[in-house]
Amino acid sequence: MSGESLFPRLEPHLGRVSKPIQYVGGELNSTVKDWDCGADTPSGQTVRWALMYPDAYEVGLPNQGVAILYEILNERDGVLAERTYSVWPDLEAIMRSEAIPQFTVDAHRSVRDFDVLGLSFSTELGYTNMLTAINLAGMPLHAADRGIDDPVVLAGGHAAFNPEPIADFIDAAVLGDGEEAVLAITEVIREWKAEGRPGGRDEVLRRLAVSGNIYVPKFYDVAYAETGEIEAVTPNHPDAPWRVRKHTLMDLDAWPYPAKPLVPLAETVHERFSVEIFRGCTRGCRFCQAGMITRPVRERSINTIGAMVENGLSKSGFEEVGLLSLSSADHTEIGDIASGLADRYDGTNVSLSLPSTRVDAFNITLANEFSRNGRRSGLTFAPEGGSERMRKVINKMVTEDDLIRTVAAAYSHGWRQVKLYFMCGLPTETDEDVLAIADLAKRVIATGREVSGRNDIRCTVSIGGFVPKPHTPFQWAAQLDHETTDERLRKLRAEVQQDKRFGRAIGFRYHDGKPGMIEGLLSRGDRRVGRIIEEVWRDGGRFDGWSEHFSFERWMSAAEKALAGTGVTAEWFTIRERGYDEVLPWDHLDSGLDKDWLWGDWEDALAAANGEDIEIEDCRWTPCYDCGVCPEMGTEIQIGPTGQKLLPLSVV
Repeated sequence: MSGESLFPRLEPHLGRVSKPIQYVGGELNSTVKDWDCGADTPSGQTVRWALMYPDAYEVGLPNQGVAILYEILNERDGVLAERTYSVWPDLEAIMRSEAIPQFTVDAHRSVRDFDVLGLSFSTELGYTNMLTAINLAGMPLHAADRGIDDPVVLAGGHAAFNPEPIADFIDAAVLGDGEEAVLAITEVIREWKAEGRPGGRDEVLRRLAVSGNIYVPKFYDVAYAETGEIEAVTPNHPDAPWRVRKHTLMDLDAWPYPAKPLVPLAETVHERFSVEIFRGCTRGCRFCQAGMITRPVRERSINTIGAMVENGLSKSGFEEVGLLSLSSADHTEIGDIASGLADRYDGTNVSLSLPSTRVDAFNITLANEFSRNGRRSGLTFAPEGGSERMRKVINKMVTEDDLIRTVAAAYSHGWRQVKLYFMCGLPTETDEDVLAIADLAKRVIATGREVSGRNDIRCTVSIGGFVPKPHTPFQWAAQLDHETTDERLRKLRAEVQQDKRFGRAIGFRYHDGKPGMIEGLLSRGDRRVGRIIEEVWRDGGRFDGWSEHFSFERWMSAAEKALAGTGVTAEWFTIRERGYDEVLPWDHLDSGLDKDWLWGDWEDALAAANGEDIEIEDCRWTPCYDCGVCPEMGTEIQIGPTGQKLLPLSVV
């Protein structure tokens, strides 16, 4: 029977796998609805969603995007949403031998029984896990082979802004915010089902494509030039738009989710209740895809934030609240938010936290409010570039003196640990730019010792490899090869460790450059890269975002095999610089950003590398500088101050 529970078949095998509790469901605030919950609605139709974060339960359950959509869908009559996550290889082997299909953790129903399999991608390294789930569900791997009874495979999240590498495997992609989009998709599917599913699978995909916000790859043809570049991407269906536009949710106060946070049964990567205090960022960091594609800035009001925190804590029992955004200290009322929440939960076990803070947005008063309950963890700052020249290239307008003043204030007020985040491999970078990180870290330690009068001062340097991303000024840049990245990081480590005065006080964390090369291949690839993904998956590729499962050799071997005869290579997609006239794989997908503005910003980066003093300021506080988003998307920046306070909600 459609919708039946698979748990009686699954449960006898759970004692043979690692962390079996991640597969049993039943978390606090989870939802299990009747399979035919839409029978009493006017249409008589139930629309069923299987929502997936394509990673292990411990990573996927805290994901805000999936949690929000799960709540929004389940609040609606006649809509059912359940969650599914990637299964570890030990359970995958059992599922294959026992013919147990991919299941949801809520009611353990087969994913293939649902109308939609919606996947949220925050990183491209989850693509092979998607193929595992599709295959375990008993569905054809390729979208072209699926029938009317197979779920619509729908991709969302930041990686969906270039879904071309997975175009063969997905039926559609949602660009932008999902809250309103999933409800619109639900109504299209409900209407199609109520009419008796006319025209089959192609018709429901056509109805989705007509909206202009849903990208259906099968309705577009890609032509390639003899030199390997894309010649054109053109619609092959009369109802498919030439460009697909992202959807932007305005008025975040009207969408105060999550309202019933899921409380995991197994350990997860984040054990806290998270509130998104604003969405979007206009700081203009040229490397940052998230900041570019989520524009414009839309703030939640201070009262809504306070109500969400109070409600979330009472519904979950969490003792930590994370105030999230791309740059949380930039909220126009962050001071009042911090003091109001600190007042409300003073003397309780509730602690407040901010993610990585910009050096120029940090102040001691704010930090003290967030640590008032005695939980004073280390502070994290992200200068990103080691040298001042490099920071000008990426438009991270923070000087070394700015950073030193900030850490001096922190160390002098009792902090002992500071974490600094940098990137390696940025455009125009040299060895000297990377080695400047060592000098900066040493100066941080020396300053901390001087202002605190103590020697137990620590600084952790964390370094990630730069990966050029679509819809950013660096989308045309060449990616640095992994050999050079690794060599620069070896030199940096040696530079830090050879100075006995500071070596032991400076922690050093980085990953080798190989995973970044594969992420770069997937982030800027076109449809030909799909052959590589499938080849890797067939060769056993799983959980590529986990270092213990990732195999660079497997990916490069697959690329050589899959791209044979195409005239392009993995290096062609990664370490090659693009020109303005080249058709990029995502040019038909509209993030609202004007291409000429992006190109101009790329040229400004190169000019900054040569010593010109060029800064793009934050358009929240200055006149518009024509990135294109607001007029193109029909949106506007929404910021305070509102003049509101957290009270009269009572102090605990």
